[in-house]
This record gives sequence, C-alpha cells and structure tokens, in this order.
Amino acid sequence: MAEEVKDNKVAEAPKQFDGKFKRSDRRGDKKEQDEFDKKVLQVDRISRTVKGGRRIRFRALIIIGNHTGKVGIGVGKATEVVDAVEKGTRAARKNLIDVPIVNGTIPHQIEVFSGAAHILLKPAKEGTSIVAGGTIRAICALAGIQNIVGKILGTANKINNSKATIEAFVRLAKEQNVK
Repeated sequence: MAEEVKDNKVAEAPKQFDGKFKRSDRRGDKKEQDEFDKKVLQVDRISRTVKGGRRIRFRALIIIGNHTGKVGIGVGKATEVVDAVEKGTRAARKNLIDVPIVNGTIPHQIEVFSGAAHILLKPAKEGTSIVAGGTIRAICALAGIQNIVGKILGTANKINNSKATIEAFVRLAKEQNVK
C-alpha cells in the first residue's frame, strides 16, 4: 500500500521519477541575486545547410549593466532562444568592464575604428540625455551614463558596434588610469 497513516493524517508516498526534467532542474535553479540589469539587444535565426536539410539555431546579443559604471556584452548561440539568451548573459558576466563616468558623462571625446565599425562618442553637458543610436544608447543606459552624444558611422551590425563601443570605454578607462 502506498499510503501510511501518521497522526490521523494520510501521508502520500514519494512520487516516482517519470523521466522528464523541468527546465529549472537542469539549470540548478539559480536566482539572480546580483544587481545587474539585462537587455536583449538582438535575436537572430541562423541556419546552416547539411545533408538532411537546414539546421536552425538562434543567436542572441545581450548587454548587462548595473547603472553605476559596470557593463558587459555577450553573444550566445543555441537551438532555443531561451538557451541562447542564457549563454549570452553568462558571456556578458565574464566580459564586464568599468566605464569611467565623470559628472554623468564620459571624460572626453573618443573615436574608435574596429573593423567596419566606426563609433564617435562625445561628452555632453547636464540635461542633454543620451543622444545616440540603439546600440550605443542601450550600452550607455546600462552603464549609468546620463549625458552623452554618440554616432555610429560605419556598419549597422549591432555586434560589431557594441564591441566598438566597449572598446571605446576600455580605452577611456586606460587613459584615466594613466593620468
């Protein structure tokens, strides 16, 4: 008999394993206890052709930041969108950088060429807000920069533009540490 009687209460027998895992069981069910906000900037469906047909995968570009000077980008690829976003988030956590912020903006103007990407960032005075395209706007907002003017002059590729923006912040941080 699967039921036992204890203190006039019926106790159920433990459930048998049915061979199916819940998604949270596979991942360890970790709660994000940290202070980083996440933004999914782009999700692409990518495919490759093999003998049996097309293999479909997804690629996600993720930006994380804590609004106080730390920001990171990551790209994840997987067969499902949720898994790609998770992988991209893990990659972004590994690639965190410190952004130099002076009075809510960057210390000085910087221009970065990274492959076909060409990014121009200028400091802006109080009250200007973020005047920039989608990639630069998202990264600056998550980094905690309130006033900046930015321009994307090269390619429209969001991955390359985000890498160039991060490179600009890395160069600014190096220059701040040298002085």
